[in-house]
Amino acid sequence: MKKTFVLNHPKIKVERQVDSIKHELKKYVRRERKKQLPSGVDYWDFACKYGPTKEEAERVPFSQLNKSIDSGNTEEGASFYIEIMATHGIKASKDEDFEDDYDDEDFE
Repeated sequence: MKKTFVLNHPKIKVERQVDSIKHELKKYVRRERKKQLPSGVDYWDFACKYGPTKEEAERVPFSQLNKSIDSGNTEEGASFYIEIMATHGIKASKDEDFEDDYDDEDFE
């Protein structure tokens, strides 16, 4: 999803428009997560960008997207760009993490 949102409706308050935008983003993420995973993939991850324009958009963690929208420029007539792309997520096994954390040299 690549979209520029403009907050300029004459009858709808800016706060309600921001809520509807967040709802639209949640619907998109829910729809993407329902898609079948390719083999070798554990979960869907999301690469996000947020900014006033497409050219000025910066990478934002998915968990911080709503906070970016809230803290962004949300007065009437303002606009912002959001890009959310589904990517493949692969969980690291706990056995590999455990072996990396401890070396035999530490116990001598």
